[in-house]
Amino acid sequence: MDPNNPVNNLIKIMNFTMYAVLIGAAAFAVYSYKSGLFSSVETFRQFIVGFGIWAPLIFLLIQIVQVIIPVLPGAVTYAAGVLIFGVWMGLVYNYIGVCIGSTAAFILSKKYGRPFVRKVIGEKYYGKYINRVNRGKSYFDNFFAAAIFFPAAPDDVLCYVAGLTEMRLGKFVAIILLAKPLSVSLYSLGMAAVGKYLMVLFGG
Repeated sequence: MDPNNPVNNLIKIMNFTMYAVLIGAAAFAVYSYKSGLFSSVETFRQFIVGFGIWAPLIFLLIQIVQVIIPVLPGAVTYAAGVLIFGVWMGLVYNYIGVCIGSTAAFILSKKYGRPFVRKVIGEKYYGKYINRVNRGKSYFDNFFAAAIFFPAAPDDVLCYVAGLTEMRLGKFVAIILLAKPLSVSLYSLGMAAVGKYLMVLFGG
């Protein structure tokens, strides 16, 4: 491999970026677990607000990470986005963060393959959804698009599974961009309503 070849240098940069994303996401997951960051919407809201003018950027990064690390509770971040930034900007930040995170999960899956995906999403989800992959390309593509559109299936997990198929990045991104608005809106507004109720109930 020629070290002076621009293409090779770009590949190195992309690999480094992927490793950095994985390490950063893992470190944040450990930190958030130990600090109880996602223990409640109010706790997370106070954490984000504390960054002042940088709050939108920090929120976006966390929203991206919670997709890459499926064990993080996305319901908290969805609700907090609306409660912190208002309905419209909250929906925008949620949508942008989730779309970027979903695409990152897909790319990581394409890059590192089945052993990596099995570790990230766990054997339970892997066994459940890999069977749908084995039913054929057309079946999974249609199933994936429907699952992303309706807020019922674990979208984060399915983004990793989609990376194990023959689906191209362009098609994946198109599905995410077009199908995510409904599910993001329902999740965000629904969880925000629950968050407000709990904050009032417990005197928040």
